[in-house]
Amino acid sequence: MNVIEAGSAITSEGERESIRAVAAEGLNAEICSYCRIMKQDVDFALACDVDSIHLVAPVSDLHIQVKLRKDRETVRQMAIETTEYAKEHGLIVELSGEDASRADMDFLKSLYIDGIQAGADRLCFCDTVGLLVPERTDAIFRDITSAISTPISIHCHDDFGLGTANTVAALRAGASQAHVTINGIGERSGNTSLEEVVMTIEWLYKCKTGINTKEIFKTSRLVSRLTGIPVAPNKSLVGGNAFTHEAGIHVHGLLADTSTYEPIRPEVIGRERKIVLGKHAGKSSVTLAVKEMGLTVDDTQLQEILDRIKELGDHGKRVTDADLQTITETVLNIQREAKVVLEEYTVVSGNRVIPTASVRMRVDGVEVIEASVGDGPVDATLASIKKGIKSLGDVQLEEYHVDAITGGTDALVEVVVKLSKDGKMVTSRGARTDIVMASVEAVLNGINRLI
Repeated sequence: MNVIEAGSAITSEGERESIRAVAAEGLNAEICSYCRIMKQDVDFALACDVDSIHLVAPVSDLHIQVKLRKDRETVRQMAIETTEYAKEHGLIVELSGEDASRADMDFLKSLYIDGIQAGADRLCFCDTVGLLVPERTDAIFRDITSAISTPISIHCHDDFGLGTANTVAALRAGASQAHVTINGIGERSGNTSLEEVVMTIEWLYKCKTGINTKEIFKTSRLVSRLTGIPVAPNKSLVGGNAFTHEAGIHVHGLLADTSTYEPIRPEVIGRERKIVLGKHAGKSSVTLAVKEMGLTVDDTQLQEILDRIKELGDHGKRVTDADLQTITETVLNIQREAKVVLEEYTVVSGNRVIPTASVRMRVDGVEVIEASVGDGPVDATLASIKKGIKSLGDVQLEEYHVDAITGGTDALVEVVVKLSKDGKMVTSRGARTDIVMASVEAVLNGINRLI
């Protein structure tokens, strides 16, 4: 990663603190701040000790006249003066044309040339509302790069789902840098996804990017957790379903050769293959799942497990890892003692009190009592449980989903969670009329499955 745009320094003091913190990390990357074509934006960026600025000049008549209420020549002069000011203060400048895909190309190129003469080190073409198509992107970048030798970036938005396609097209046509985000997060429908661009270049075009692809999935989950923005299950590469298989015919093919239903091995991006079970499951998928649990079954037992799984699937139920373990152990008549058992929990919550929870549990036969505060009664209770099981390792809550199965204030609530520990991931469920208890049940089921 060559450049990290850490934020927009003009936004707020909190934003500036974040940018300063990134700049102070000593990362092997150029740290950048977004700036408008205003000197005060540059001053705030300088105060954050950044290496460069992403200097954004509106270039379409729509943006110039409607948003700024100015004319082209005024914008040109503002861009030149702000570029010169930033260079005088030792900053690297990437001059960006906002809404470039709706701009007059002659005006855009002349603005770029004036910016270069003022000292701009790089240029950027912004498809601000995602209106480009790959064919037009190719033509635009071949035109610009044939006329201007200064390095130029591509910055795409994904409003029509073409962010990655347009970014790759620009790179093939002469762009030397791409603006991307982890998980494709960004305004509206997001920006171009880093993982999609990297793996397209590496796997489909057979070119090296210098990115350690084995860290992609871990980074994706970290960003999702810190931003609170979930990754769609069907998101390419990093979505929960990307390397997940249910249909029996697919699993049968995977057992023969994983490339039958996978474009790349999941390990390439730091993932693991996952077999999920439901009404489309077949004997191959159940056999594989049971084998991963370290158990063996005969044909009669296999059919009984499969029938129970399909019955759950026919009722619209998602069969979690904990469900499978319970079904299998029931069929095999295995009695397993849970390592973590909840004895009791207490929660205090209200509009004038910080939600607080205490739990008393038995962990490996030893009584443990812990308490925590949280953003709500569920968060506080789960935080207490996490503290109580710290001797068993670091268990992370990756996903949390809640649904009301019945109506009314006494509705039966189903909670499905995804937990991870040491690279292993499991799903489990809990169902109660009390959302806190349903959450506790789901988490403890998952913990006992993990350990």
